[in-house]
Order: sequence, then structure tokens, then C-alpha cells
Amino acid sequence: MGGVIYLDGKFVDESEAKISVFDHGLLYGDGVFEGIRSYNGRIFKLDEHIERLYNSAKAILLEIPMTKEELKKIIIETVRRNNLKNSYIRVVVTRGVGDLGLDPRKCKKPTVFVITSKIQLYPESIYEKGIDVVTVATRRNLSESLNPAIKSLNYLNNILAKIEANNAGASEALILNQFGYVSECTGENIFILKGNFLITPHINAGALEGITRKVVMEIGENIGLKVKEENITRYDIYTSDECFLTGTAAEIVPVVVVDNRIIGDGKPGKITLRIRKEFHLLTEIEGTPVYE
Repeated sequence: MGGVIYLDGKFVDESEAKISVFDHGLLYGDGVFEGIRSYNGRIFKLDEHIERLYNSAKAILLEIPMTKEELKKIIIETVRRNNLKNSYIRVVVTRGVGDLGLDPRKCKKPTVFVITSKIQLYPESIYEKGIDVVTVATRRNLSESLNPAIKSLNYLNNILAKIEANNAGASEALILNQFGYVSECTGENIFILKGNFLITPHINAGALEGITRKVVMEIGENIGLKVKEENITRYDIYTSDECFLTGTAAEIVPVVVVDNRIIGDGKPGKITLRIRKEFHLLTEIEGTPVYE
């Protein structure tokens, strides 16, 4: 027996969790998803993730075949059945089974599945030493083409950037938008610290409105930083005091080198480490209970 997966109204063993090769999520990346974390038996920011999922679905005219409350109960039950206190949760809604054409009207019923498992994007040593980032040639999708605010199953833009980072021997890729401003990394938002200012790219620059991003902005304000969303350039990063990435899976990752420029003193910054500590304290006490 493997993990228990929710798939279209049933809880099944992962060995039995299969979808059709005619599913448009597979054929065309036509669908949306959310990555969520549970800590200490509590699902962190579940309501916010659910809201973003439904917003993404609305943007592509995909009707999720259940209410938000019903989906929340399914997510909680999936975590419970896997007996996980600390987990990574992937919620996926595809357009469903259709024919080999593009027309979404041929897909009569969306496919919904929920996976809960463990995830560790980086070893603990990365959080202690920091990572290196390189700017890549792949640019962020135009909002007029495929808006980055939509967490769609089509992640090829991010994957191509990740391939470039891999080829350069770097841990992560820095993606710019069509105007040359910093957008984000392949799966994380980016922050810089300059003096008492905590700065992150505005979502209009092509950055995802990350859940962890918002939490970090609130933490920054609570510890006395002046938090700003604005266009930033690579120069701003190169000359910053500290730099870090945020994401549901990655949490808070210190950045110590960007394009061979050492950030600060080349070690994870004091404010970065404080924000990471405050974040972990928050995840231990806040969230939707799984086991009651």
C-alpha cells in the first residue's frame, strides 16, 4: 500500500490513482493547481490557497465541480487518511477527458485529485549556507498571453528557466519580464533588503501573488521593516544587503550569490534568518486543524 489519493469522488491507493491519456490536463496543460503545506497537524493558510485555486479556475473558465467548503473537507480528509502531521499537499483540477482537439467544450467533467506527501526542495545545508542564483534568458510570460497570476498546469515557462539554471550550474533561475525588471524565480518569489526596506517585485511585473510572500510581508511589517512592492532590477539585487526567496514548498531560502555577485557578506542575512524563524513559529500555531 502506498499513499491515499483523492481522485474524482473516491479515496484510492496511489497505485490505483490513474487518469485518462485523453485528459486535457495531460494533453495541453489545461488546468490549475495549488501547493499547500501542513505543519504540526494544521494546514497552513488553507482558505487563502483555496481562494487562489478558484480564482485561477475562474480565469480560464474552468468550473470546479464542488464548493470551496467541500474541497476543504476533501483536503483535510486526504491528509488525515495519510496520517501526516507535516506534509505537502497538491490539489489539481484539470479540464477533464476530451478528444484530441483543443476545444475545452469537449471536456464534459473536470478531473479533481488531491495528493499528500513529503517534500524537501533543498537540503538543510542550503538554508544554513544560502544558494546561488543566475539570471536566465527565458523571460516571464506576457500577462496578455498567459497571466502568471494563474497557477496553471502549464509550467513550461518556469521549466525552461530551470533548465537554464541547471546548465549554468546554479541552484535557481532569476526570471525577468519583457521590460527587463525582475519577476520571480522558477517556483519562488524574491525579496531584497536594503537598509530598513524589505522590497519585492509587484505582481504586475509577472510575479505570482504568493501566499508565503504575503505572510513574509506581514512578518516584515511586524518586526519594523518598511515593506514595498516595486519594480526592481538586477542592480538592485546585486547591491542589496540581503536577498531571499519565498514559496510554499521552499519556505524562506537565503540567497548569497546572484550572477557571481556576492550578496552582503556572502552568508544568510540576520534579517532573513529572523524572518525564517518567525515564519516557522507562525506555522506551528496557525492553520486549519486536521486531527480533532
